Amino acid sequence: MFPRDVPIATQAPQTPPLTPTHDQIVVLYVTVVYAVVIFGIWNIPVARTLINPLKLFTIGWHEFCHIVAAILTGGTISSVTIDPNLGGATIVEGGRPPIILAAGYVGSSVFGGVFILAGFDSLVAKILSFVLGLGLVTPLVLVRDKLTILLTLFYEGLLVGFWFIGHAQALRWYCLFVGVMNMFYVIWDLTDDKFFRKANDSDCTQFNLMFPRISAHVWACFWIMFQTGVCISFLFLGIVSFKLSTGDMNTQAAVFLPT
Repeated sequence: MFPRDVPIATQAPQTPPLTPTHDQIVVLYVTVVYAVVIFGIWNIPVARTLINPLKLFTIGWHEFCHIVAAILTGGTISSVTIDPNLGGATIVEGGRPPIILAAGYVGSSVFGGVFILAGFDSLVAKILSFVLGLGLVTPLVLVRDKLTILLTLFYEGLLVGFWFIGHAQALRWYCLFVGVMNMFYVIWDLTDDKFFRKANDSDCTQFNLMFPRISAHVWACFWIMFQTGVCISFLFLGIVSFKLSTGDMNTQAAVFLPT
């Protein structure tokens, strides 16, 4: 007797690591769209008020990075300001000023990059939603504006609601938006300086005061290129690391607090 022919299971062709899947291409396009949208909303007088909670979250993390760098280099924190209109400011005595100042943009870039990765995977988005939920309410300790408090509750409500939309797929786009906002904080920092003359100078202006031979424009170009490079790096990391289809993501994410 001849053995019966047994069908051999064939694997679907795998996408090369650096080649984005269809879903990942969507993430790349949305990232660019978000950057343009945030630039517009951040600088339109009425609209910029509507994103105050997200601005506070972004500014708060930026200032937190300054605080951590100050403590690690032996500095003492004199005061901290976090305001959606005035910007942020951390007054430090002692420490290593160049490191403390650079920590803000570097920290914002890395933090934003982590949230950008959440745009590629719903499980990562679920995990980071807890960070975002806590980060949205923490700045309220320093805020007394009733509208900002109400808007914060609204954004918290969106965060909870998105857990139940498309097996938490909506969280991916929420986290991606927050990631882009943090990633390119230097741009929002500079536009606040230029268009709204905020009381607290941008870090690029502070770098110019620290190193007078290098103009604020040069510092701005340097940090914009730096953050763009970090953004591209995290996008490549997302493309290489998260190749699951939407269905596979739903199955994986269902293991962690299924909705």
